[in-house]
Amino acid sequence: MREVKHKADLCVVGGGLSGMCAAIAAARHGAKVVLMHDRPVLGGNASSEIRMWICGAHGDNNRETGILEEIELENRYRNPNRNYSIWDSILYEKVAFEENITLLLNCSCNDLKMDGNRIEKIKGWQLTTHTWHIVEADLFADCSGDSILAPLSGAEFRMGREASSEFDEDIQPEKADKKTMGMSCLIQARETDRPQTFISPAWANKYLTDDDLPYRSHDIREWSTNFWWIELGGEQDSIYDTEEIRDELLKVAFGVWDHIKNYGDHGADNWVLDWVGFLPGKRESRRYVGDHILTQNDIRAEGKFEDIVAYGGWTMDDHHPAGIAYPGLPTIFHPAPSPFGIPYRCLYSKNIDNLFFAGRNISVTHAALSATRVMGTCAILGQAVGIAAAIAIREGLFPRGVYEKRIEELQQTLMDDDSYLPWKQREVPELTRKAKLTASEGDPEPLRNGLDRPVDGEGNSWTGAIGSWVEYSFDTSQVVERMRFVFDSDLNRDVHNAPCSYPLDAEWVRVPETMIRSFRIEARDQYGKWKTVSKVQNNYQRLVKLGLNIETNAVRFIPESTWGSESVNIFSWDIKGKHYGIIEQK
Repeated sequence: MREVKHKADLCVVGGGLSGMCAAIAAARHGAKVVLMHDRPVLGGNASSEIRMWICGAHGDNNRETGILEEIELENRYRNPNRNYSIWDSILYEKVAFEENITLLLNCSCNDLKMDGNRIEKIKGWQLTTHTWHIVEADLFADCSGDSILAPLSGAEFRMGREASSEFDEDIQPEKADKKTMGMSCLIQARETDRPQTFISPAWANKYLTDDDLPYRSHDIREWSTNFWWIELGGEQDSIYDTEEIRDELLKVAFGVWDHIKNYGDHGADNWVLDWVGFLPGKRESRRYVGDHILTQNDIRAEGKFEDIVAYGGWTMDDHHPAGIAYPGLPTIFHPAPSPFGIPYRCLYSKNIDNLFFAGRNISVTHAALSATRVMGTCAILGQAVGIAAAIAIREGLFPRGVYEKRIEELQQTLMDDDSYLPWKQREVPELTRKAKLTASEGDPEPLRNGLDRPVDGEGNSWTGAIGSWVEYSFDTSQVVERMRFVFDSDLNRDVHNAPCSYPLDAEWVRVPETMIRSFRIEARDQYGKWKTVSKVQNNYQRLVKLGLNIETNAVRFIPESTWGSESVNIFSWDIKGKHYGIIEQK
């Protein structure tokens, strides 16, 4: 068979949200990246093949931003009725058309070559082209969920539940076992304008009464019913038994719809089964061992690590291993603070020198995994890994070396790219700090306080009317090369990225009303006259970076319109001069 060889700085295995964000972040910061993914579409559990919601940290203003927010805002702009094919296309273009990324879809990693404690190259089979792809790289990031590089490389990993005594975790069982949370095959329904029948396949399970589905909400009129509880496999091997588990899940899925349509009154007369997932969405399998293993107690203590690079805020949502075969509550929501910090030391291998990982497979106990596994958290973990890899390549370091020598740079770069780090403050550029800041109305000082969202009751923003202005002025003429804005994307919006059902009166999504749609930048010349030097007409992104090259003694930001709000709210406006060092985001 044909062989194609690739050489990269970073090879990412797995194209779910964590792998996507790792690849994009690394590429935007100058690394040459190959992303190998074994499916035809990107997004993993969020893709059209599985269709799980992107969940993340609970609480006001705790929404994950950075690359994930960029993707979700693109979807709101281009895909108001939340069509999954359009969603897939947005995920695809974010990777396929990103400079510095080579994308290998339908390509399954199944072998590698080691050089001592370092991975030298990996090998993947691309089913659609009957081609072996061999990728040699300086660094590797396993974002595959099932941690395929662990058994191939000899990287330390764990699987199953720890004994409660090992890390003093009271939500773990008394004795360690190999049980995990299960996997789900979701279903989606669509309402029509006339009665519809459903003939169940003979092999589907039978659920004759609601008592056969205890604690499993299945009212399709409720927007929150996404059938996550169609779950099995935690008492089997969540990797090797996947095909067998999938077969049983399909019996459950079609049986549940048969129950909704044909047994009892569920208000489903006009509804049809629109889609069934034949690819199970997994919650848990192999977890790598890094320099730190995050535990239940780390989470309960809020995770205020000095090397924090991401955060969670989902409760410790521990599903029963038996899934739907268990007649009791399908999950226990053990309390967890929101946010809680996740340290960089959980994102690289303890014993393989050049191996990162991001997603549900990071270095955590089973108890901690129950809070860190959701996709909003996984995405920002991926962004952290991508930037860390770019720094490591530039400095000639392995992942551990970034912790030892460049952790503050990693944190500051993440925050500059709008990836929020609780309890950390972004460094404001010198030109911004030293300039005189004034506004036509309101207090503009929060624009340069290094906090880009409301925190602890403080708004950290400037609010003004459309057409008002904010101004930076200087004692002497300055060269302004870049501007950075963080606009208000309504971090408390509660509509998920994708629907679980399609009622006739389905809610469409829009760009948040609070978002600034158009604005202009004016600069004052040596004669005191203001001139427009940049104008943006159709913005829908929260983070905006403008490249400029102007010499001036003052600049003004003037918002001209929003996507609906009568006032303007801005969290940050930085101006940066000639010697600012962070690589531009594309």
